[in-house]
Amino acid sequence: MIARRPHLLWLLGPFVLYLGVLPFANRVRPVVLGLPFLFFWLLCATVLTPICVWLAHRGDRKRGDRKRAARASAERAS
Repeated sequence: MIARRPHLLWLLGPFVLYLGVLPFANRVRPVVLGLPFLFFWLLCATVLTPICVWLAHRGDRKRGDRKRAARASAERAS
């Protein structure tokens, strides 16, 4: 399935940001913008999650548009 729809790999981004890297980001120091590093990391992951979902949606929409165009041209040809 991934070979046909590689844009869905963007949906792994939030998983990796929240769970995969969390043990490595679980630190109080350094302090970034006055926030403990873990809080800053989770804040960035929260901001990046909708971007990852949007990129996956955009890729899926393009795939659907191509399928509809191919279907319409096949109907016109027959």
